Amino acid sequence: MNALPLADVNYVEGTIVQIAKSIVIFLFVLQVVPLILLLERKLLGRFQARLGPNRVGPFGLLQPLADVLKLLSKEQSTPKTAVPWMMAIAPAISIFTAVVTLAIIPFGDVTHHGIFGATYGLYGIDVSIGILWAFAFGALAFYGLMLGGWASGSKYSFLGAMRSAAQLISYEVSLGLSLLGVVFTAGSLSLTEIVAKQGSIWYVVPQFVGFCIFMVAAFAETNRPPFDLPEADAEIVAGYNTEFGGMRFGSFFMAEYINMIAISGIATAMFLGGWHGPGPDALGPLWVILKMLFVILLFIWIRATLPRLRYDQLMAFGWKVLLPLATLNALVTAILVVA
Repeated sequence: MNALPLADVNYVEGTIVQIAKSIVIFLFVLQVVPLILLLERKLLGRFQARLGPNRVGPFGLLQPLADVLKLLSKEQSTPKTAVPWMMAIAPAISIFTAVVTLAIIPFGDVTHHGIFGATYGLYGIDVSIGILWAFAFGALAFYGLMLGGWASGSKYSFLGAMRSAAQLISYEVSLGLSLLGVVFTAGSLSLTEIVAKQGSIWYVVPQFVGFCIFMVAAFAETNRPPFDLPEADAEIVAGYNTEFGGMRFGSFFMAEYINMIAISGIATAMFLGGWHGPGPDALGPLWVILKMLFVILLFIWIRATLPRLRYDQLMAFGWKVLLPLATLNALVTAILVVA
């Protein structure tokens, strides 16, 4: 029998290559986040019948640079009741967990056309636990929000941190269950193998319910509207980040946009066929980027369209609607796979 064209799972590279990949991923994030921020502000302007940023640089293209310079030049202030070193590491935790999740996003399979005939995987790392890697570090992300709110020494910040943690934990369950159908169908946790098995049909077709559940839960996990309750400034004085200023304030929002990229990459790999698309295999990374851009545009579109939910609506929707649907979808998929 001919072997199936599966991905090279658990392909291990040298230490130097891994270090180089880590640097590339971090530089990729630093370059892409300002571009996404500019894209979002421009599109929100169009959605709301206004111009958006257009003063700094040609067509407003240097606006993200101006924002970063403004945050860097701002003075850091720490309340007397705060714990300074905890306030410093809170945004670092949020950034770290978001960047580490990007390491498992596959932009292509293992390629045999590397420099000097070497072989490289077009991803950061292909760990044996696969998608559980993302959930492991995603579960740590709420510590950044909790620590930021608690270490500020402000009751308002602490209340904002508490409901941030409640929201993340609530929707993390539905997010994980929504991917069980894909894992059952593919029979693997590895993202590269899951993508490789979508050569004939993308899993968004048989797992459309799971995809919808995943996207709704992803909006809550990334604190994006209409689930942006952690930063609900109209209700709780901007929540957990009230006492943060300068680049520490900016780091929390940078982590939010990195999480958007990570969620887009996971959605692309798990549901949208990853590197599969028309044309030669060399276009694989381009298809991944275009699919991720599509998901990011969906994030922006929803932000401009839907109003924020109340907190009781958010929690009721997560536990009473999304969780039963995700459980039912996983159960039906398991029955179909076994049958």
